[in-house]
Amino acid sequence: MTPAALADLVRAVAVDVLTSRDLDHAALPPAVTIERPRNPEHGDYATNLALQVAKKLGVAPRDLAGWLADALTGRDGVATADVAGPGFINLRLAADAQGEIVRQVLAAGDGYGRGAALAGKKINLEFVSANPTGPLHLGGTRWAAVGDALGRLLGAQGADVVREYYFNDAGAQIDRFVRSLIASAKGEPPPEDGYAGAYLSDVAAEVLRTEPNALSLPDAECAETFRRIGVGLMFAEIKRSLHDFGTDFDVYFHEDSLHASGAVGEVVEELKTHGHLYPADGAWWLRSTEFGDDKDRVVIKSDGDPAYIAGDIAYFRDKRRRGFDLCIYMLGADHHGYIARLKSAAAALDDDPAAVEVLIGQLVNLVSDGKPVRMSKRAGTVVTMEDLVDAVGVDAARYALIRSSVDASLDIDLDLWSRRTSDNPVFYVQYAHARLSSLERNAAELGIKVPTVDTEADLSLLTHQREGELIRTIGDFPKVVTTAAELREPHRVARYLEELASAYHKFYDSCRVLPQGDEPVTPLTTARLALCAAVRQLLANGLRLLGVTAPERM
Repeated sequence: MTPAALADLVRAVAVDVLTSRDLDHAALPPAVTIERPRNPEHGDYATNLALQVAKKLGVAPRDLAGWLADALTGRDGVATADVAGPGFINLRLAADAQGEIVRQVLAAGDGYGRGAALAGKKINLEFVSANPTGPLHLGGTRWAAVGDALGRLLGAQGADVVREYYFNDAGAQIDRFVRSLIASAKGEPPPEDGYAGAYLSDVAAEVLRTEPNALSLPDAECAETFRRIGVGLMFAEIKRSLHDFGTDFDVYFHEDSLHASGAVGEVVEELKTHGHLYPADGAWWLRSTEFGDDKDRVVIKSDGDPAYIAGDIAYFRDKRRRGFDLCIYMLGADHHGYIARLKSAAAALDDDPAAVEVLIGQLVNLVSDGKPVRMSKRAGTVVTMEDLVDAVGVDAARYALIRSSVDASLDIDLDLWSRRTSDNPVFYVQYAHARLSSLERNAAELGIKVPTVDTEADLSLLTHQREGELIRTIGDFPKVVTTAAELREPHRVARYLEELASAYHKFYDSCRVLPQGDEPVTPLTTARLALCAAVRQLLANGLRLLGVTAPERM
């Protein structure tokens, strides 16, 4: 019995109890909270339902808890129900009901943990979106890992997710990049406001290989040549880096297309027509304070050029016209102002600000030998995705970036994450999967069939304390996935996998699975193999949600 099924049972029993005592069952919450006690001796699960509703019903919490406990004992897989403290109910499942979780995992396979909470919802998930002026830095790398995992989680809850990368190929940063490329091609130092790094020399050299006469062209043509080829080369490198990192996008949207198509001009005129833009100091301003922003924003600058927000507004309009119900923006630590800005833009377009959701990710630092790593071999002062992957590998890099909340800055200890020991979290989880895979191979060599959904195993035999702890940890997985998607927190899945791996290692150290020597294969052998198969399946499912491999050998 899963926690969700147990919650449904407790609520149904509570309805019956309250009805039989002429009490209003409308006081019950829509969903009953079921939790695992910190002390396993208190039971398998506990609920605070009596404490929640007793006051509304005008009864003492312990009295209500006692009525519920009496009605629950012996019902549908509940072995015992006891009152504790001021009105908690501790529940212990019957062995066969607890083992049913294992059967459900084997039956669902890759689908265990998936849900339908977001079914029918079309979500645009925009992340990374780094300027094409250099290799991906660590902030973008964090979003590459977290954003990809979040997309997988939202999809696992039934959403139609489109991963989108917004290429900022218009504006001042591209002009500075082009000037830096030209300076590098001429053997000159970069402009004062330009970019530096060995990668510029590589890009500039490639431009000259493609267009050997580029530097002899008139200034405007020279700049356009370096822009066209140089930006294209950076696009290609960013896409390659992301793909090698395990992150691919469905759509690469070019900011420049919004200006070229007239979409920016169209939305500006619409805002003027509806009175949401006003002229001041030679510029056009959005009345964003009327929609909750802390100040009005310049949309058209005094020189007549559109400000960055003009493209943002047109981009949001474009997303909505493509049919997205929700537009999630994953932005860097210096973009807090964009939350109110984008919601104000939606409101000014007579759209729903709730269609905009902005996630802010904090900074990432690398540490080696206890000291910060500040320099990149290729990018000068910016530490890049390439630096991190070269140091620890793709799996460890992704896992390290995902397993902590993006609300906090993150220090990645390269020495820790490059180790092949149990204190490296990703190794610890992957090793558990490899150990389980090895167990299945050893069983096959002994001629023992590992149970599947079609194989009968007496799961009521799984009564050892470590077996119970492992099964209850397995049962938490669907709720973990649902919560991680709902709260946009993929790190919950990583932390769960570490808990699951820990529970498995403790089980394996306490409970022999395969027979030794001339020992016979018993029903308990089969039941434990089924349990191990379920754990291996869940580790694979969870790692897949994070975009991390589940190796069969290590």
